[in-house]
Amino acid sequence: MNRRPHFLARSLALLLVLSFVPSLRASPGGEMTDAANNFLNALSPEQLTKATYPMGDEERYDWHFIPKARKGLPFKEMDSAQQKLAYALLNSGLSQRGYGKAVTIMSLDAILKEMEQGKGPTRDPDLYFFTIFGKPGTDEPWAWRVEGHHLSLNFVVRGDSVLAATPAFFGSNPAEVRDGPRKGLRVLGEEEDLGRQFVNSLTPDQQTIAIITNVAPKEMITGNQRKVMLLNPPGLPAAKMSGKQKDALLTLLRDYAFRHRPEIAEADLKKIDRAGFGKVTFAWAGSLQPGEGHYYRIQGPTFLLEFDDTQNNANHIHTVWRDFDNDFGEDVLRHHYETVPHDK
Repeated sequence: MNRRPHFLARSLALLLVLSFVPSLRASPGGEMTDAANNFLNALSPEQLTKATYPMGDEERYDWHFIPKARKGLPFKEMDSAQQKLAYALLNSGLSQRGYGKAVTIMSLDAILKEMEQGKGPTRDPDLYFFTIFGKPGTDEPWAWRVEGHHLSLNFVVRGDSVLAATPAFFGSNPAEVRDGPRKGLRVLGEEEDLGRQFVNSLTPDQQTIAIITNVAPKEMITGNQRKVMLLNPPGLPAAKMSGKQKDALLTLLRDYAFRHRPEIAEADLKKIDRAGFGKVTFAWAGSLQPGEGHYYRIQGPTFLLEFDDTQNNANHIHTVWRDFDNDFGEDVLRHHYETVPHDK
């Protein structure tokens, strides 16, 4: 008996099913809403009190990336099932690579604890806090945050849409693990290497504009400011770069943008392009040599990206992506509340 027609029929049926898979995927906002509600529904009343705030609460703007006391619900106060749901929420905002970076950054606190032998701040991979602002799934915007030492991720959602995904901070201490079973680990190695490769690709005349000082700042210029503005001097504009250099700059930008899930990254890159890629600038401060303190920033009409590696003998990296107008969703939320009728 010839079974080939049956095989072909099953194959065609499978292809038809697979062709509909993309349309069956939840939207970014929908996935975040589902993940947030799954997480919240697993919490006790006492945990909900810690994990939830009104959307308009000022706590939403109190972000930082240092080891300090925080509000929200930490992994430390969750059971195993709740932790898994918290990780699912974190995953809903990031790409696979970005999620890997985030959880690896959390794990570095265990290495710091061993290195410092209790002499530094509290180091604990379970002291990462989850906070929900507003009510996921309603018609109104809501927000969520995951934050702890060297990680601060902030999202604003309405319906199917992600209205904002900044400030977005990823840091690493140590930047390179120098001893022990994880020796050689560099969570933010691509960000460091691509930045140095780019500045070294510039001509001497271009470097004269791009290298703003031979001394790197001890910290990102903007720190944990609530709102940021264009930094001066801006550095070398893309309009004065070769085609190959523009491609390399875009590669560096994409490396940062795609730490978020693809839909968010693509929207950010389109926004940058609409504002004019030629207006994007690159500035470097500090040494060009590996192992020595250095800093760079990329900024355009809509965004600022900062990288700093100066602390702990240039083995301690801070990076951040900011939106000049829409950090914490302020621009789109302002428009929403000005144009959409609300009950008084």
